[in-house]
Amino acid sequence: MATLKVRKLKSFPAEISVPGDKSISHRAAMFAGMASGTTVIEGFLPSEDCLCSVKAMEAMGATVEPLEETAGIGLTKLAITGNGPKLKAPAGPVDCGNSGTTIRLLSGILAGQEFTTEMFGDASLSKRPMKRVADPLRLMGAKVEGQGEKICAPLKVTGGNLTAIEYTLPMASAQVKSAILLAGLFAPGKTTVIEPVATRNHTERIMSHFGIKWLREGNAISVYGGQSPRATDLVVPGDISSAAFWMVAAAASPDQQITLKNVGLNPTRTGVISVLLRMGAHIHTSEETSSGEPRGNVTVQGGQLNATVIGGAEIPNVIDELPILAVAAALAAGTTRIQDAHELRVKETDRIAAVAENLRRMGVTVTEFDDGMEIVGGAKLHGATISTYHDHRIAMAFAIAGLFAEGETVIEGPECISTSYPGFEHDLALFQKNENGEGPIPVISRVPRKLK
Repeated sequence: MATLKVRKLKSFPAEISVPGDKSISHRAAMFAGMASGTTVIEGFLPSEDCLCSVKAMEAMGATVEPLEETAGIGLTKLAITGNGPKLKAPAGPVDCGNSGTTIRLLSGILAGQEFTTEMFGDASLSKRPMKRVADPLRLMGAKVEGQGEKICAPLKVTGGNLTAIEYTLPMASAQVKSAILLAGLFAPGKTTVIEPVATRNHTERIMSHFGIKWLREGNAISVYGGQSPRATDLVVPGDISSAAFWMVAAAASPDQQITLKNVGLNPTRTGVISVLLRMGAHIHTSEETSSGEPRGNVTVQGGQLNATVIGGAEIPNVIDELPILAVAAALAAGTTRIQDAHELRVKETDRIAAVAENLRRMGVTVTEFDDGMEIVGGAKLHGATISTYHDHRIAMAFAIAGLFAEGETVIEGPECISTSYPGFEHDLALFQKNENGEGPIPVISRVPRKLK
């Protein structure tokens, strides 16, 4: 088993540029694949998850041309030529890897196609509940078959002849909302999704960018069927969920400062900044808008963090950042409570259990609840052997914790990091150098990721 070894923080880079936004890269590939014409995507995230979405669209008739690679990251600029929203039946089952976004959003697209497609994934994805997507798509007229009561992968979707619906989400989920809106493009009339609380709105923004008209009234989002995406070039900003790891490292380091370059600042994703500000962090952002998404530089100056409560309507806005915010809580003064986060139980792993277990290994007192945890901050962290549970965000969160621990922290199975952040190990090594710029801890080898 590969390992990633981390020792206490030695230096601080002035700035870091994180790879492209994962959520936007998925959606860019899918809308480009459904459009007529060629879309050039810059800043694409060539993670295993996002490449699954690209390969899926290629399998259904889109043409993909690699244009540019970034050293240590992989394919970051590509052209996708689609043949319109009516796709071609793939030659075989579609591999979604570890990607919940791929399988759920693709289910919405496939619900509108007049053929049957099977989708499968790895062991982790095969445990994640797909009933939440299957239920509304079945109401629209698609046939969705899966395994067990939770309708887990492999999934088989037979589409065509959809009916528009109005659907109230039983949980806050941008993936389910997006699947229904995508299916709605193939259903005559008005399809409406009502959210219990607002979730990330990348699908709505990218629909606008590709010429799809939609409407928002309060917590209801509607789209009219019969619209086709228009091929339009776009630039993907850096992923704020990836930047969050370095934000916490800086926020918890007195007298240190870091600037994260070209980070996406979509208001439905900046909850991590709000939480860190509430904890006492000093953060400054600059903002501009490009390709329908706000972006800018984020500068974080370190200091003393204090405990807070994270819960309620802000949870969907920080759901991916909760593992690293739990690490921030361990480094803060006082007791932090994370609540209303049931969704963490059904991510790549049970993130509540995984975070609690690994924090305890490092000497932190944690009380676990069904919907979250209570973390007593301020204890001295000590190096430990960390289980990632094959979850990229657990691996990266505890690599950051290792920067603040006495002794060596060993992250077991760090290969999962490539799911969302190729190049993370390289950036982590910048924090491990001595005053002479020497001696980064060896990291697991990584070659640039290619499409094929």
